Amino acid sequence: MTTDSFVFKQFEIRQGRSAMKVGTDGVLLGAWFDVGIGAFRVLDVGAGTGLIALMAAQRNPWARIDAVEIDPESCTDAAENFRNSVWSDRIELYACSFSEFCSRAEAESYERIVSNPPYFVDSLRAADERRNWARHADALPYNELLRGVAKLLCKTGRFAVVLPVETYREFVMEAANNGLFPARRTDVITRVGKGPLRVLAEFVAEPERLCVETLTLIEDGSSDYSVAYKELVGDFYLKI
Repeated sequence: MTTDSFVFKQFEIRQGRSAMKVGTDGVLLGAWFDVGIGAFRVLDVGAGTGLIALMAAQRNPWARIDAVEIDPESCTDAAENFRNSVWSDRIELYACSFSEFCSRAEAESYERIVSNPPYFVDSLRAADERRNWARHADALPYNELLRGVAKLLCKTGRFAVVLPVETYREFVMEAANNGLFPARRTDVITRVGKGPLRVLAEFVAEPERLCVETLTLIEDGSSDYSVAYKELVGDFYLKI
């Protein structure tokens, strides 16, 4: 395996062109979100290399997955990864902005929507402008993302994201402005005693009781991954 390729149990991610490589956030979200075995249409917003779309295809053998990505180089990687997978007939790539996609898509057409969105707000920028585009929220502002999700998500659908813990409250408030409400949240911490760094969050159109959990990645007093983390991502990583 090289830095330009990441091999999972059932598929491979070629990522030599994409500004953002395979990372823990994407794998966590792809394994955690409710893919809905009864769901037949799934949308991945900001697909990057196609990682989450491929994880969704592996987890739900009946779903058709649409993947939206604006960066041309990432689209090239994603297209190759989709084409080389055993689920190529169930995944469609759209090389455009999310707002453009929303303008053409039918309202309430997806049962599941998932996104690993750009999340750095008012932070220092990298020298690589394409990496900035992939990482900073001005590439896809939260209000634009949520407005589109509110249009495309069916009434009984679910929308899942991974966020930095410091932006979670802001995201929840913006979601409420668009008629979306938190239903499930998992706070991700590296090890016991540390504060959460990421939040896995799921939203619905009809308010329901919020389920809150914590996921610890490393066993207490150990360098080994926790049982819970292994169970979550075990169907994907080769060495877990």
